[in-house]
Amino acid sequence: MTEADSRAPYRSRIAGAGRHLPVTHLTTDELMASTRHRTHIDLERLTGIHERRVSVGDEDSYTLATSAALDCLRRSGRPADTLDVVINCSISKCRKGFIHWIEPTMSIAVAGEIGATKAMTFDLSNACAGMLSGVTVLNNMIRQGVVERGLVVSGEYISQLGRNAARHVRNILSRELASLTLGDAGAALLLERAPERAGGIRLAGFTTLAGHSRLCVGYTVAGEPEARMFTKARAIHKAATAAIPPLLQEVLDTVGIGLGEVDHVITHQTSARAIRKGMAHVTAVLGDAPRHEAVISVDRYGNTASTTHTVALIDELAAGRIQPGETIALIALASGLEIGVVLFTADEQLLEQSWAPSPRTQP
Repeated sequence: MTEADSRAPYRSRIAGAGRHLPVTHLTTDELMASTRHRTHIDLERLTGIHERRVSVGDEDSYTLATSAALDCLRRSGRPADTLDVVINCSISKCRKGFIHWIEPTMSIAVAGEIGATKAMTFDLSNACAGMLSGVTVLNNMIRQGVVERGLVVSGEYISQLGRNAARHVRNILSRELASLTLGDAGAALLLERAPERAGGIRLAGFTTLAGHSRLCVGYTVAGEPEARMFTKARAIHKAATAAIPPLLQEVLDTVGIGLGEVDHVITHQTSARAIRKGMAHVTAVLGDAPRHEAVISVDRYGNTASTTHTVALIDELAAGRIQPGETIALIALASGLEIGVVLFTADEQLLEQSWAPSPRTQP
């Protein structure tokens, strides 16, 4: 790993962010009341999740992604026809219900709908690390001068995994318990070539621990809508927690800062307890702590897979908790096992945008 500025002639910045949340709120109590078996599980106490947003059939991966992309363009003031590339990074690729579209790609459908007629398009899937993987790829394309501006987008219609799990979960040891934490969301990040002295992406680094790839798997099951997901939650949390400190330390050493110089940390939103426990381990191992506690948005939105970092980032921007020049670390934890860090400095282009709810984005 080498700091971005020393590897290529250009630097990229996050110049816009957008999201789209379904209208319907589903509380954890409502979801647990729908289980076929009496589980005696206090899921809200266990995970910290009070509610999540879910599609009731009126939205799908495509509409969520498209609405988030339009929201991002509106906030950033960037016309769609100035995009050089559109990268779709969703796990789910549902259109018109539970139909998965393989070809043509979701990225070309989204680009066509938003008017990005000049953009090259491709899909990139990397489980819950998808969007940050897309950011890493686009960041490198911009740094190398291949493109000047692009959009990383995702729409996750995954709440049906929770509805399927509600028919099978019997106790706290169920491998489908994690499916009950899921929510739906669309998200988009706009990256562009950064002008001199503007904030930008300082480094993006990933590693894969393929020996843990079977800890979380998802597949379709005959006779059931969409799919089911099976997770060894404790094992995957243990493996991820052990792997994060050395990767994060490598990132920090590369850019020449300590963890105490990072202002905000946004991790993948699995559960409030897991986030707090994981960050306590990181700070203990590194002997330092970020300036603010790790961001938690999972209590309001659930685990929205590849969109979680953007959903949480927009909450922080809307609340005015991020200031120009502050350093933000986005930490990806995904099935695979995939661990990644995107470290960037917030600049005024991002912070001066209006973060009031969009007419197309539910508050």
